[in-house]
Amino acid sequence: MSYVIRVPDPATGVSKPKWVGGFDTEEAAKAARDEARIRARHGEFVNRSTSTVANYLAEWVEAHAATVKPKTLAGYRHDIDHYIVPRIGRMRLQALRPAVISKLYRELAEHGGSDGRPLSGTTVSHIHRTLRKALADAVDVEQLLAVNPAARSKRPRSSAGEPVQVWTVRQLGAFLGAAKSHRLFAFFRLAAYTGARRGELLYLRWEAVDLDAAEVTFGGSTAVIRGQRVVGTTKGGRSRTVSLDRDTVAVLREHRRQQAEEQLSAGSAWNDPGGLVFVTRWGDPLYPDTVSALMTKLIDRHNQSGPAMPLPHARLHDLRHLHATTLLLAGVPVHVVAARLGHADPAVTLRVYSHVLREHAAGVGDLFAQAVKGSC
Repeated sequence: MSYVIRVPDPATGVSKPKWVGGFDTEEAAKAARDEARIRARHGEFVNRSTSTVANYLAEWVEAHAATVKPKTLAGYRHDIDHYIVPRIGRMRLQALRPAVISKLYRELAEHGGSDGRPLSGTTVSHIHRTLRKALADAVDVEQLLAVNPAARSKRPRSSAGEPVQVWTVRQLGAFLGAAKSHRLFAFFRLAAYTGARRGELLYLRWEAVDLDAAEVTFGGSTAVIRGQRVVGTTKGGRSRTVSLDRDTVAVLREHRRQQAEEQLSAGSAWNDPGGLVFVTRWGDPLYPDTVSALMTKLIDRHNQSGPAMPLPHARLHDLRHLHATTLLLAGVPVHVVAARLGHADPAVTLRVYSHVLREHAAGVGDLFAQAVKGSC
């Protein structure tokens, strides 16, 4: 059995007949027709579909293959293939409810990791963003859902929302001291003193480094997708120019001199035609995991030397957090820090580093009172 209903075309506003079938009885078709008429009057009509969550997500991710960055697309696919489809893929898309999705997040947080271990709050949040985006398109683009159930779902509470500052500036100094003898010392110096992302540093070309003006322009990023090194724009999609201090300029000048010596020594075996700032001894591009693993080795080497101040383990990305928090605690305006980090909106910086701003604001009331008192 089927029914027909007139539905306004969103583009022209002209009503067109819409046939909907697949009902077992005439009563079921009439009930669905009456509900569809109400939704159509409110502009909420959706096409009846038997598509499963797995089928819809497979079509959705392929539709985005040419419109998003390779790393973003790989993230979508990983979330869908490893976490979403194995658990709710067989469900009808139109049967999804907020409670079902909330249960999915809860189960992932409790035992969604490898060997049934808990999944981190950061990963669950990433899965939520993927599913929310996909279902938003099911509402706004495909008109398969009237509302987005992921938007009203609940995620488990997580304490991983705020970045933890692993090192102090003194510990950073100890690490850079330990790294100074390595040929890639300039990489870690630039990471710490600009707050740049790992992929941005590995994409950097000498033509984007102006040592006379003491500034560097980050205009792209590199990542590894399924074993292949790929390049693209920065995370925010825009380039940015960051100022450098005098000592970092000196470090980069020395790095360029050493790189020229390596190129001369390698001769015809030199493989870098693009003028990358950071490469292997033979001019090959560096892979992201290489520099991350190197940082761990340098920390271990420092700690094994029996220092008075052993370093706790830190990730390369923690240098970015240290850069941001140090600037904010020094009173640098949020919008300036946001521009330096490459955040498209200072609101992102406010959200990520709200704990630092709260700490910085703790004594502001006393400062104001002292200023007023001193003027009386």
